[in-house]
Amino acid sequence: MRTIHDLMNLTGRRAYLTGGAGHIGLAVAETLVELGAMVAIVDLDPERCQQRATELGQAAIPLPCDISSEPELRFSVNEAIKRLGGLDILIHCAAYVGTTQVPGWAVGFESQSVSAWENALRVNLTSAFIMAQEAREALIASGHGSVILFSSIYGVVGPDMSLYTGTQMANPIGYGASKGGLLQLTRYLATLLAPRVRVNAISPGGVWRGQPDTFRERYESKTPLNRMVVEEDIKGAVAYLASDLSAYVTGHNLMVDGGWTTW
Repeated sequence: MRTIHDLMNLTGRRAYLTGGAGHIGLAVAETLVELGAMVAIVDLDPERCQQRATELGQAAIPLPCDISSEPELRFSVNEAIKRLGGLDILIHCAAYVGTTQVPGWAVGFESQSVSAWENALRVNLTSAFIMAQEAREALIASGHGSVILFSSIYGVVGPDMSLYTGTQMANPIGYGASKGGLLQLTRYLATLLAPRVRVNAISPGGVWRGQPDTFRERYESKTPLNRMVVEEDIKGAVAYLASDLSAYVTGHNLMVDGGWTTW
């Protein structure tokens, strides 16, 4: 019988990570590298991609990509498979979020634009469909195929708009809609790709990013663990779902929200 250390060991496994140059992407990449995996760092900005890969060392390769472009994304997945020699782990955590600076996005509902909505769905949701479609054969061949899609508490419950009163912050409707879509995509793929590939989601709560004190205090008062998420909180969830620790887990949405959704 294998030990816990054996089950979590990712030595020799290969991962494709969108949003790899971001804050959560760093926590994900560090986890995978620490457990022995090779990681393709996928992000829009070539310079940030290279910088992140350099920080992570020889276990990471930079792979700049505009994931809103179907041809570019399909090429990127296949390029990663070619350069890594296969693919075992597919993780999607790139997204339009509340602070994304795009016209018609992080504004009042009446000012949110169709173009921002459609662009967000392409980045947050459609890209995950494309990635899974393109990586399917490699993940099946792996024998350890694991897909992790990053959703959110707002893919599960509606936002409490009173949190944002008196701040410059916003909660675009396209964010929750796309994150909810990712959860249904998780369930669909979990049945479609079984039994060779496992597909799960991680839904973090609000991540601490130096938000105004009024927002933070309101948010923490609604959270049983009385604090916001920090990047390190994500690491255990990634280690669990990416590795054989979760070999009999698929179609699951792992809430990393300090109890936010339990009320």
